Amino acid sequence: MKTRSVPLQSDTIVKRLHKLHPKTIDLSLNRIKALLNRLGSPEQSLKTVIHVAGTNGKGSTIAFLKAILESAGLIVNCYTSPHLVKFTERILVEGKQLEEDILINLLRECETANAKNPITFFEITTAAALLVFSRSNADVNLIETGLGGRFDATNVFEKPALSIITPISMDHMKWLGNTLSAIAYEKAGILKPATTTIVAPQKSEVKEVIKNRGDNVGARLLLYNTHWTFDIQSDGFSLIDNNTNIKLPNPSLIGIHQITNAAAAAISARHIPNLAITDLAIEKGLRNTKWPGRLERLVSGPLVSLLPKGWSLWLDGGHNVAAAEALTEVVKQWTDQKLYTIFGCLNTRDPYDFLSPLAQHIDQLFAVTIPGEKNSLPGTAVASAAKRVGISSFVAESVKDAITVIPNGKIGQGRVLICGSLYLVGAVLSEQQNNFPN
Repeated sequence: MKTRSVPLQSDTIVKRLHKLHPKTIDLSLNRIKALLNRLGSPEQSLKTVIHVAGTNGKGSTIAFLKAILESAGLIVNCYTSPHLVKFTERILVEGKQLEEDILINLLRECETANAKNPITFFEITTAAALLVFSRSNADVNLIETGLGGRFDATNVFEKPALSIITPISMDHMKWLGNTLSAIAYEKAGILKPATTTIVAPQKSEVKEVIKNRGDNVGARLLLYNTHWTFDIQSDGFSLIDNNTNIKLPNPSLIGIHQITNAAAAAISARHIPNLAITDLAIEKGLRNTKWPGRLERLVSGPLVSLLPKGWSLWLDGGHNVAAAEALTEVVKQWTDQKLYTIFGCLNTRDPYDFLSPLAQHIDQLFAVTIPGEKNSLPGTAVASAAKRVGISSFVAESVKDAITVIPNGKIGQGRVLICGSLYLVGAVLSEQQNNFPN
């Protein structure tokens, strides 16, 4: 096997931008607003901004909404994070990743305008996204928060067309607070006066915080189970929007949690001001949504080729307890074959918490250190946590080594699930793309 290892020029610029601020995360709006001002305030010229915050499902909801809007014939820009393989995944202009030369010029333009002032990597790349979006012909701009909401670099729109708050759970406590209410308060910071906000299913204390924040700023909230709801059925789900009942198909992304995300996207599509999105466009979009690394089955590539016929390889980038619980709802249905898990995570996570709900459904776990990630938890620590939760576990040098060992001598078919971190999923997808036969 050969590996393409020559770095792109944009990768060099990205690494340089990481060094412009001593802290990876430093929540503030002052630096991003100053840079946007020097760039001519591009955020003020964007048409139809949809701003999305929450803990779980932000990216999936945006992916569903993008597919719906494109099915309606609209041109869509998207800003999401993090990326899995290439930085260009974060910035989709008119539905497509930026070409290398355009990205290089864009990053250089923002770097020059910043004039070596302290700024975080996420802030300057957010400015780059908004700048290139302002030069596009897109009808809609889908913007995902990076962390939190109130002081997130994306929270620079005075009046977005629509806001969405996806399910909120405990995550990023170091920066957002140690209680669910505190985290909800930060996420609800995207609410704006007279702007409609779609609120996905939430725990009661989260819902209360959002309602209070909405009342304080004068936002128009459309709350799940108050203004809209959905009912899961065997062949899809019904979306209830006030007194209107819309029958929709199961979405292309797998899992009950994805129906929640699909429903949030569908109700959002129906409430975008000045856009008449048909139910047919919603249906078509849900069927055709693609979002890599979210319970995705790999059907080809070098890693798949290592498995015997009849085995399957799955990827999932969920990395917090809520994501683990959602994943559990899927894997507990996988009773026809044994489940072998390859697990890696960052050192900011406790694998014990993630693996606890999954433990009874995993037959064997192979712990890995995420390749190329300095903040990876060592595979030995992952294996130790897995054993504490009652999972038979081993340390593997790499994902490839684990996939080679797992089926050896075993009778019958099996599933291999790689999970624990988007960074691990990104490393796997990178190997899929970069390795090629002689």
